[in-house]
Amino acid sequence: MKALFFLRHYNDIDHITPVVFKWIESGHVCDIVLVGSSKFLSDYRIEFLGKLAGVRVAHIRDLLPPLVFLRWRLQTLLLAPGLRRLFIGPLANALAQIYNAKKREYAWRNVTHHVLTRSFENVGKGVVIFDWITRNSPVCIEWVETVVSMARTLGLGTVSLPHGDSPHANQLIRRHEWKLQPDPMYSAGRIFDKLVVPNELCAVRFRPFMDDRSLAVLGSPRFCDEWLSILAKLSPPSPLIRSDSRLKLVIFLRKSDFTTFWEEVGEVVQMIAAFPGVELVIKPHTRGGWRQSLTNDTLLRRLPNVSVAGDDVHSIHLMNWADVVIDLATSVVFEAVKERKPVLAADYLHAGRSTIAEFMPETRLRCRDDVYQRIDEFLTIGCDSFYIEKHRQHFLKEMIDGPDADVLPRYVALLEAQGEASFYSKARILKA
Repeated sequence: MKALFFLRHYNDIDHITPVVFKWIESGHVCDIVLVGSSKFLSDYRIEFLGKLAGVRVAHIRDLLPPLVFLRWRLQTLLLAPGLRRLFIGPLANALAQIYNAKKREYAWRNVTHHVLTRSFENVGKGVVIFDWITRNSPVCIEWVETVVSMARTLGLGTVSLPHGDSPHANQLIRRHEWKLQPDPMYSAGRIFDKLVVPNELCAVRFRPFMDDRSLAVLGSPRFCDEWLSILAKLSPPSPLIRSDSRLKLVIFLRKSDFTTFWEEVGEVVQMIAAFPGVELVIKPHTRGGWRQSLTNDTLLRRLPNVSVAGDDVHSIHLMNWADVVIDLATSVVFEAVKERKPVLAADYLHAGRSTIAEFMPETRLRCRDDVYQRIDEFLTIGCDSFYIEKHRQHFLKEMIDGPDADVLPRYVALLEAQGEASFYSKARILKA
């Protein structure tokens, strides 16, 4: 069976690569079309997939005539939510009304025809896959709707796969979120035949807008045992140099639109840096890290045992390097839990309750005193015996494994089922 995966940024590449790998290992073929920055053509995971038999990788720019791509790109930029927040937002709104949906439809359909024909001409059963698409996504909802509609006409299944997880156990986590109610941002999930989530905590975002038949809870492809064992062999050489520091810590930052108490984060960084024998690396978010005030703090950058990780330092490098991880509610730290490395859930540094601390209360930091005491304990008695194992196993089952640890075959089975169902549904319609 043939699959077409649309990938756009670091996170969905990170979480969907395991599914592509298992799809190919199961005897299928696929095309990968990058619709974000072309720099991801050199991403180590994309390069890994490109070497697999039965995989074709291309950037969408290279699949289209130049004028067709240019028009698609301009329309995408015109409707980008980020543009609305800039000073030219009113101008963008006015242009979008003049160059309305009816006028934009031709470009959407033209691009979609090129891409779908390339992948599925003379192909029987197939499935088209995006990551989670929300109303705030840079990828234009209008175009995604066109792809899904035209794919269904061809008898292809359409599926939305996870590009992350739910590091928060509460809902109101972003700036200007004031109402405790279903977030319409997630209503775009109903575009697809099936939307997949790794766990129930993610499912609650989408349930108000979808029926149960369209939503599948399958476990985490990114953090399952099978993929972690493979990922350990794939990562490029680490640029991090092992020093003789007694305790190595890494802190992962969230995007700037999440409510983080940056002043106190800076205080904690300075306090940790004051411990002798400690080294700290700060990892900005992979998207929008440049907007985070902490990484631009010249005082912190002068601290001799504190550094800011660059783009060439991947999460797996930091996980291998660190003894302890400080969590501001990011799902990347789930990997540290799998490896039994201590995660300090710094809930008092942001406007939320972290999933890590909800399942494992022993990880929670409630105040600056807790930070100090934990660092002192790690330096004094080491990092072993940090977790209550019953809590950790509960977390792994509910958030990562699901029914059992055999996660990736469930994803392949769902994609196969959607390709089969759509193909035979079209056949029945034509027969009637």
